[in-house]
Amino acid sequence: MTPPLLAVALGVAGLIVGSFLGLVSLRLPAGEDVVTGRSRCGGCGRTLAWPDLVPVASYAASRGRCRTCGSAIPVRYPLLELAAAGVGVWAALAGPDPAGAVFTALLGWQLLLIATVDLQHLWLPDRLTLPLLASGLFAVGWLERAGLRDAVLGAGLGFAALWLFGFAYRRLRGRDGLGGGDPFLFAAGGAWVGWQGLPPVLLIASAAGVGLVVARRAVGGRPAADARIAFAPLLGLGVWLVWLMRI
Repeated sequence: MTPPLLAVALGVAGLIVGSFLGLVSLRLPAGEDVVTGRSRCGGCGRTLAWPDLVPVASYAASRGRCRTCGSAIPVRYPLLELAAAGVGVWAALAGPDPAGAVFTALLGWQLLLIATVDLQHLWLPDRLTLPLLASGLFAVGWLERAGLRDAVLGAGLGFAALWLFGFAYRRLRGRDGLGGGDPFLFAAGGAWVGWQGLPPVLLIASAAGVGLVVARRAVGGRPAADARIAFAPLLGLGVWLVWLMRI
């Protein structure tokens, strides 16, 4: 398959995946089943039919409102669909071959879901980070069998590094400095990029975090010293960029 055709295929797949990610990001934090059960309007409870579920197009056609009760549909749903489509296209253009592109898209879609959940709920469940770790080991084993040892070592060192940092911070400051899911996410990142990729991932995440704080201060915001920041999107950005440089 040529890169343009692959980009179209993964872009369309991304729209569908993005619709599913929106569903998971809503149901998982609420403790609902993310696989079974029909989608419903959050306002009137009407079961959504297929015309309501076409990615992006349904939102545009209904002008962002339920056709029955007129309740506003959160704009994050079409944004997630478009973001997932963009990830698919990017993966197709960056991947060295179709298999590499598919695995790259899989990484990006998982990171997108993790970032969304963490941004909204400051929550990083094992149900998201452990599949990311497993898929990383599988991807590396498929694409570069010789790199599987580095991937396993990266997962172990990634977890140990952030767990030890969190432990030391808690002992020194008397409060948590990292969420409990961050070591698992860094471990999953290590599975994808290997132990050699861990330092640049952490450097990118830290630089992005500092840039975010500086930007907030520049617009007049002054976050409290104990303010909680979603670290998963920053780590995810680092993993994504380092993976793209690796493949």
